[in-house]
Amino acid sequence: MPIFDYEGIDQNGKMKRGSLEGNDEDAIMASLKLQGLTPVSVNKQTMFSKDLDIAIGKRVSSKELAIFCRQFASIINAGVTIINALEMLYEQSENKYMTKAIREVQTAVEKGESLADGMRSQPKVFPEILVNMVEAGEASGSLEVALNRMTTHFEKSDTLRSTVKNAMIYPIMVILVSVAVVIIMMVKVVPSFMDMFDDIDGELPAITKMVMNISNFIVHNGILLACIIVLLVVLFVLYRNSDKGRYQLSAFLLKVPLFGKLVQKSASATFTRTLSTLLASGISLIDAVEITTRVVDNEIFKEALKQAKDEVERGVALSEPLEACGQFPPMVFRMIRIGEETGNMESMLDKVADFYEEDVQNTTKALTTIMEPIIIIVLAIIVGTIMLAVMSPMFALYNSIGNAV
Repeated sequence: MPIFDYEGIDQNGKMKRGSLEGNDEDAIMASLKLQGLTPVSVNKQTMFSKDLDIAIGKRVSSKELAIFCRQFASIINAGVTIINALEMLYEQSENKYMTKAIREVQTAVEKGESLADGMRSQPKVFPEILVNMVEAGEASGSLEVALNRMTTHFEKSDTLRSTVKNAMIYPIMVILVSVAVVIIMMVKVVPSFMDMFDDIDGELPAITKMVMNISNFIVHNGILLACIIVLLVVLFVLYRNSDKGRYQLSAFLLKVPLFGKLVQKSASATFTRTLSTLLASGISLIDAVEITTRVVDNEIFKEALKQAKDEVERGVALSEPLEACGQFPPMVFRMIRIGEETGNMESMLDKVADFYEEDVQNTTKALTTIMEPIIIIVLAIIVGTIMLAVMSPMFALYNSIGNAV
């Protein structure tokens, strides 16, 4: 779903800026009016209008949000007012974006706004799930409980993401080193043998000719190749950031052997953990599913959850559209169905989330174990081919010299 930057004026005449996800500009303007804002401008974000830090990564990580929520809950539990608690958090935060956002929230609260409204004005730092949980906690008088739940949620989310990322570091590093080694051999090692090969009488082996031609092409067209690679990367980023590209890449990832199952399990863990957290705070099922839709990364699962939300609005049990879409593992919709029948949905969702979070960790470790020898074998084949191309003429030369003697 596209993201729109907006400017609006609140009831006090203060200019508000932020970003929201929506289908089009009309939907964003309607959402702003519901928040009591008078829209001034609404513009769709593009790759070039996004902040540089957003293009590189998130401004505030799940780990930093977990620390924020834990400290906030502890300070409130000690009897400190919200304004003073925000002041203390402002002084302790090391992330410049978090620091600025906390100061803005503190200013909003001092002017009489609720904590949730203040956080809602900083969407690039405080995610919607946190804002809604804080709003529910303020309404029920259990803000500390809501913050503690969000601490657990963000810690689980950080663990899940870190498991996948850390497992990919070694294979990626091996691939990068392998590419560097091959380039050095083709640019430096192979050309040093070319003059010697020119002096050899007779036909060179086919493998040697092939490697020499590739090496010669890389040496004389290195800048062109670099430009092509950069162009391809830019085109891929543009494609990935488009609605069609995100959807097609999401569908492709689900079909990749081994990786598809990992994506499915990861999405299931994120969905069940987020939905459980929201329902536990008293947020309605329809609103919880809508918020969860924006938390899940994969576009295929986003689409499935949007359809599920529409079905729930018509009075259909959540487990039915989840089963009908065919994207979620059977355990997800079966456990949800049990929760619907017993009235214990949150507990069932927590159990499913725990199961798939552990399963993602195990699957990731298994994938890493499988990928390591495959990468080494591929590297050995490439390097071996280059070495064979270099050594074959040399062996032929030595044999001819021996025969002549």
